[in-house]
Amino acid sequence: MAVRRSFMEIKNKVAVITGASRGIGKVIALEFARKGAHLVLAARTAGMLKDVARDAQQVGADALALPTDLAHEDQIKRLVKKTLQRFGRIDILVNNAGFGYFHSIADFPTNQWDEMFAVNLRGLFILTRECIPALRQAGESVVVNVASLAGKNAFVNGGGYAATKHALIGFSRCLMLEERKNGMRVLVICPGSVDTQFFDNRREDIDSKRARMLKPEDVASSIIHMIELPQRAMVSEIDIRPADP
Repeated sequence: MAVRRSFMEIKNKVAVITGASRGIGKVIALEFARKGAHLVLAARTAGMLKDVARDAQQVGADALALPTDLAHEDQIKRLVKKTLQRFGRIDILVNNAGFGYFHSIADFPTNQWDEMFAVNLRGLFILTRECIPALRQAGESVVVNVASLAGKNAFVNGGGYAATKHALIGFSRCLMLEERKNGMRVLVICPGSVDTQFFDNRREDIDSKRARMLKPEDVASSIIHMIELPQRAMVSEIDIRPADP
């Protein structure tokens, strides 16, 4: 008698991943590729994005690279349209794109504040909204929102970035309550410091600390573990931090 799998298979699922050209997004994309997912990769940097798509294709994945600026609603809608034209479905959405500017609130430029909210929150909201009909139709679907421990803590010069991540956690909790009845599981993952390009232009002393930071693989493996749980089980929030900060 055939044994029925009790976990959600990533193989043959269609996954849309933002911020996929480097860092956490790139590692998630390549892990999904190894598990047989079909990939739609979005980021602003077209050249790097195509490199990730090529790497995914080399392990047998069907990968579509779509340069997208999440600050523009028309580009977001194009991303969803092209995904459905190519694959006809969306099973997994990983909202990973995001960036930070860091100033005291007294000195925070309005244009930088607006840029962060346009991508980290507004763009994420629009993309999620546009994907919901396809995610509902999938029957079993997953939305992963990559937030940060900054969304649960405060720090000097973090007023803008932390605000976007606090808002993202609230958004994710509401989305989970609204859509779980439609077979959609929602995970918000809050990493601490991760050794990515995010820190390349930060404080001079950061290099001495990078060896103790999380790696993108640590975050990706946590996300995959959640996705592969049985449909009956949902981990809605994960905090993951360096063991020795």
